[in-house]
Amino acid sequence: MIIEKGSRAALVCCSDAQREKDKIKLLGDRLLKIGITPIFGKYIFAKDSCFGGSAEEKASELMEFYKDESIKAIFDISGGDVANEILSYLDYEIIKNSGKMLWGYSDLTTVINAIYAKTGKASVLYQVKNLINDHGEDVSEDFCSTVFEGKAGLFDISAEFLQGESLEGVVVGGNIRCLLKLAGTEYFPDMDGKVLLLESLGGGRAQVCSYFNQLYQMGIFNKVRGILLGTFTRLIEEDDMGYVFSLAKRLCGGKMPIAYTDMIGHGTDSKGIIIGERTAIKCGGF
Repeated sequence: MIIEKGSRAALVCCSDAQREKDKIKLLGDRLLKIGITPIFGKYIFAKDSCFGGSAEEKASELMEFYKDESIKAIFDISGGDVANEILSYLDYEIIKNSGKMLWGYSDLTTVINAIYAKTGKASVLYQVKNLINDHGEDVSEDFCSTVFEGKAGLFDISAEFLQGESLEGVVVGGNIRCLLKLAGTEYFPDMDGKVLLLESLGGGRAQVCSYFNQLYQMGIFNKVRGILLGTFTRLIEEDDMGYVFSLAKRLCGGKMPIAYTDMIGHGTDSKGIIIGERTAIKCGGF
């Protein structure tokens, strides 16, 4: 996880391409300021609708960054809908043997969990663009202490129990909508004994209900060790986060440990979590 100041990091968009060139330049400047040299991918900006390049082109470039020993980390700065189109074109053996991690969030849930499913390798669920958003100064402090010094800052989350008393295990999951794109494919991670992280941006009651019931019908809640709920942004905005709590408790049963943290999700002050690595969640109580 630790990288030296002055190291090179690749910036890519595996999901929807970007349109705000000024914002991406600002991110590059911020990375330089804190001690990381950004290397911009060729397919960051939109050329055709939401696409900056073809699936093959994006995957090929990502693999080149994995093979380039001068690149110490890969930051995906996208989100959206189309990240799963690259999965068939990745070389998972190269990824497995690489010493670097992929960072990304939201729709990158598909790529991060596919990497874990195919290689057992961990990745970071985090949006590095938070460095230039409204909480950028505070975020930068945690980010730098973690990537340069190995401190827990960026991953130091606390949660509260909805039910149960402890929650520890290898974390899988992320954005619930995007995770379910992997259902029925070779890229869906093994859920046995895992801590399943679930969060969402735009889903209202109907969408969230359908997502949870799909997981239930797949038998996932009979396999996992427990559930860690992150933020469900739209429902929070509608003062309806309690619906997620009641839905999770109803479908998971009364014995499944379920915890909630407001530190993981789509907020600009969100912290990161490592998918594919064992985590012990510090919990208070409801």
